[in-house]
Amino acid sequence: MKHILHLKSSIQGKDSYSIKLGHAVVEKIQGKYPGSTVEELNLVDIDIPHLNPAVLRAFFIPKDQLTDEEKESIRLSDELVKQLFAADIIVVGAPLINFTIHSALKAWIDHITRAGITFGYGENGPVGKVTGKKVYVAMSSGGVFSEGPGKANDFVAPYLKAFLGFLGMTDFTVFRAEGLKVPGVKEHAMEKALDSITID
Repeated sequence: MKHILHLKSSIQGKDSYSIKLGHAVVEKIQGKYPGSTVEELNLVDIDIPHLNPAVLRAFFIPKDQLTDEEKESIRLSDELVKQLFAADIIVVGAPLINFTIHSALKAWIDHITRAGITFGYGENGPVGKVTGKKVYVAMSSGGVFSEGPGKANDFVAPYLKAFLGFLGMTDFTVFRAEGLKVPGVKEHAMEKALDSITID
């Protein structure tokens, strides 16, 4: 039995392809691991604030030295980090918007990136502390970015792989619903994406 954290970062609501693909990934995981629990977090709905100087400063203050105000300023970050560590499998819904991720997903990343907690530094450089997780990315895009001329402009999958890997999440798989606006491709894009889902 696994605990699944499903992150959504689409602004398309019920029409979102990344959310539909993410749900399909979750269903496949549940099929492989019966009895697994699912925690959904819509990053757009909860409106995670961008980092500000006060929050960043509080990140580096020892916990026993924080004022009540400073504790409150990083309460959401603490909760998101706790939620991340509790998950065995993370499904990240990531629509490609203007070649990259939505700012809500970037805000989540900024709040879970905590020196000494989710990563540290060893003699040989950075060491990720969020280990033992499996990450599946449910990515959607109007164009084709997995190959061809669009590949150079995919700043979603490579970025997420690099940064989540930096935090220790190196077991990483991407499923793509792509070409959703391309004539001759869009008609079967979602079907192709759903058929590509395999859970290892």
